Parts: sequence; C-alpha cells; structure tokens
Amino acid sequence: MKRWTLGLAAVLTLGISLPGTSQSAPNPQLSQVLSQMDAAAAKFRSAQADFQWDQFERVVSSTDTQTGVIYFERTGANTRMAADLKTYDGQPSKKYIVFSDGLLKFYQPEIHQMTLIHAAGKQAQYESYLTLGFGGSGSDLKKNWDITFQGMETIDGVQTAKLDMVSKSAAVRQNFSHVTIWVDPQRAISLKQVLFEPSGDSRTAYYRNIQYNKKIPASVFRIKTEGKTQTVQK
Repeated sequence: MKRWTLGLAAVLTLGISLPGTSQSAPNPQLSQVLSQMDAAAAKFRSAQADFQWDQFERVVSSTDTQTGVIYFERTGANTRMAADLKTYDGQPSKKYIVFSDGLLKFYQPEIHQMTLIHAAGKQAQYESYLTLGFGGSGSDLKKNWDITFQGMETIDGVQTAKLDMVSKSAAVRQNFSHVTIWVDPQRAISLKQVLFEPSGDSRTAYYRNIQYNKKIPASVFRIKTEGKTQTVQK
C-alpha cells in the first residue's frame, strides 16, 4: 500500500497530544525567523502549490513518489486544506484529501471508498500540523517543537530558513524522530519538508509553483463521490 497515500492524515492524527514545555535560550537568528513568520502568518489567507511526496523505505532502499496539487485557505481562526493526488510513481492514481471543520476526508475513487477521520475536539492541534510551514506562525512552532536553526538556503530562487525540529510530544517522537523544514519566513510557507522516522524511513515533500493569497475556488474543498462509494469511519 502506498505509504504516502494517508501520509498527510497520519501527520494530522499526531496532533492529539501537543503539550507545551519550557524553551531553551533563544538563538537570535531563530528568533528573527520566528518573528518574521508571526508577521507573515497574520497576513496569510491562502496558498496553492504543486507537490511531490517521496516515501523512502530504508530496508529495501526504495522510494515511492506521489504528485498533485495542494490548497490551503484560512478564514478567521480556521484553516482548511485540500490535496488532489494525481500520480503514483509516474502513473495516474487519483485520490483526494480534504480537511475542513475538524473532519478529514480521504477519497479513493479506484476502490470507491471514503475514509472519515474526526478531529474530536482537537481541531487546533490538527491545524498546527496542517499548517506546518503553510501559514503557521513562529509562535505556534516554538510552542510545539524544540527548534534548531540550521542556516539560510536558497530553494527555487527563494531564500529559506532551514529549521530542524523535535516535537515536544513523546507520542509524536515515536512516529517522527525529527522534522526539517525549509521555510520562506516572508510568507510563512515551506518549500521543502523532511519527516524522519525512527526506523530510518523518511518522507520528503517538495512544494513548487506556489500561488500566495490568491482566491481558491470553493469547489476544490468538496469531494464528489459516486453512488456506490463505501464510507469508513476512523
């Protein structure tokens, strides 16, 4: 089974327990980046990007790749997301993910199945992962992660801050030992993310052709299903 297929859903479900803890002495460069992200997050309304998700499995030394388009939209304090997955390892493979109003929907038209995952009162925590580098504030990152600033790097002509992060939640660390993001602090948008698993496997996401604060059609957040679709509750 394609491990990135529900990769985003898996990341969201890690938001169930995100306790805040004390922070070590701040790094001046990191503090500047997080302040820039705070300012950018206040102006963030939407983003659209082409994505490439690579799942590397260490045991067999192989990488599976999925591509598609992802959308983020913020209204007030709420953020919703939609991902239109188009290919798997270069072959057509349609799937859809939508997160809105505390409900994650994952639709697989090839097997006529809709999976529903409820945030169950944890929408704010889910959204902290949902917006990991997409409209999230520096303050939220600092609250939920121990962050190490690893310098500035240029990706696709954009000056990004490379941040390596270890979750303050033990439950999250059991799934991801650490996460590295390359974020444009001027827009609070990441161009690359790597999630490292304790097993040695990793998940890498690339985001390109980013459209920032442009209107997104409401239709992308609605999944059209066929009459014989089976619904599975999680």
